[in-house]
Parts: sequence; C-alpha cells; structure tokens
Amino acid sequence: MIPRAALTRRLGLPDGTRAIILNADDFGMCHAANVAIGELLDAGRIDSATVMVPCPWAPEALAFAADRTDLDVGVHLVLTSEWTRYRWRPLTGGSTLVDADGYFPAETAAVERGAAIDEVAAELNAQLQAALAAGVDVTHLDNHMGSVYGLETGRDFLDPVFALAARHGLPFRLPRRINGDETDAALREKLDGAAAAADALGIEIVDRLWTHPFELAGEGTEVEETYEQVRDAFVALLRAVPTGVTEIYLHPMVDGDELRAAVDFAAPKREYERRLLEDPVVLRAIEEEGLVRIGWRDLRDLQRGGER
Repeated sequence: MIPRAALTRRLGLPDGTRAIILNADDFGMCHAANVAIGELLDAGRIDSATVMVPCPWAPEALAFAADRTDLDVGVHLVLTSEWTRYRWRPLTGGSTLVDADGYFPAETAAVERGAAIDEVAAELNAQLQAALAAGVDVTHLDNHMGSVYGLETGRDFLDPVFALAARHGLPFRLPRRINGDETDAALREKLDGAAAAADALGIEIVDRLWTHPFELAGEGTEVEETYEQVRDAFVALLRAVPTGVTEIYLHPMVDGDELRAAVDFAAPKREYERRLLEDPVVLRAIEEEGLVRIGWRDLRDLQRGGER
C-alpha cells in the first residue's frame, strides 16, 4: 500500500503546522460534566467533545448536541464503569460485558479478559446508533479508559471499532504516537500495526494523543497540587506540541456536591481543567506558539470526501 501523505497536508494545512484538537471526554457522564462541556463548546474554548451514551446524564448531552449540530460532538465508546458509588450498564445487556453487580467492569483488564467480541461489537454499535437516533451529527469516535486498545493484556477490540468507523465514515481516536511511547517497543509495535489497519480501511486517525495526569497530585495532603501548578504544566505541554495533528483531551466538569458524590477522587482536577480552557495564560500560550486549532469534523470531511 502506498503510504499516505501527512495528515496536515491532506487537510490543506501548510507543512510544519502544529495543529491541535482540544477534546473534552465524558460528556454525559453527569450534570457537572454537561454544564462545563456545554459552556466550553458554546464559547469555542474546546474543539470537540464525546458523549458517554450509557450514562444516566447522556440524554441531556445528546439533546444539547442534537440542537447544536454546528459543534463537533462524537461518541465516547464505553466498556467500563470506574467509580464505586456511581455506575452504568450496557445498552445491550451482554452477559460478558458486566461484572457480578450487572455493571460494566471497573477495570479495562477485566474487559480485555472477559468480553466476547460479538457482544462488544453489538454494544458499541448500539451506543453509536443511540446518538444518531437522538439527532446528533456524530463527528468521530473515541474510547473511555482505552478499553478497546488492548493495552493491559494485549487483547484488543479494534476490529469491531474499525468496522463501525469505516461503515459510518467516522474518524477514530487512534494515535500514531502517545505520551512516552517512544521508549516502549511493544507499544510502538502495537500502534504501528493498528495504524496500518486503520489506514487500509481509510479511517482517519491523529498523529499523536496527549493529555496530562488525570489525578490531582498530592490530593488531600498539605502538598496538594495547586491550580497554578496544573496550569503551568499544561502550558508546558502546549509549548511542546510538535508538527502534525495532536489531540489533547481533558475532562472538564463543575466541582460541587454532585461531582463529589459521584467520583472517588480528582473532583478538584476536573474543575481545574474547566478553568484551564478559559484561562488567559493558556489562551496566550496557544497564540504565542502558533498552534492551529482544528476539529474532528475536519477529519471526518477528509475521510468522507478524500484528499483535498
């Protein structure tokens, strides 16, 4: 197969462009997520978001997205339910997709070890179909907690994801590079193989996938990370973005009673990420670095329409 030209070039961007997609994961997980993400989307502070369709607050997020088809909203394919007090179940009820309590497993390793591939395929299809039926102009697919990548045991579910993405003409969050993979030979080999499979099916993927730590360092101690420390680390990440297309994903939410009742940790970090995306220091760094913000719709248009 003839190698594809660089993604930036196929998107019509000049050589050397440092393009970013600021994506908010976990839209629909709870009302606190919906408020923060909806406001950030509406204000143009993020470029896209992805909805967790099986979650109790997904109807609110789906209704927002259906009403605002000018915004880039995708589906955050879910096979895990990680919190102890707040859980969600499959749409399809697949017996290999649940734990002893009938919820998605808390850990990705349990999914990789126990889920039947036909039940995974049916569930992921149901999640996408539910978003489409709600009127969402779905722009892309990605995955909650990396449960389809096979990073824990080596058993992945990329075949059904690729089939879904190719059938619906949707790009998928699969990076050619991720944070730190340069020193991990096994991960490098796995990503190379997956990227080749996506390319063969004409599925658009990003050059790299970056984020910062999900946890708040030192939470609950006297050395708990401050907002300013989180912000400065995020600015450093932005300044290090290389050429190509990099998705930077975050989980912005409104910190309050609802969020703290739902999650086991890191509620303050979710609020910090909401603040980050409106912070003049962050916005100035994006401008100073000449980072070009694009959306997943650009990749979807490319996938559906061919090279520009």
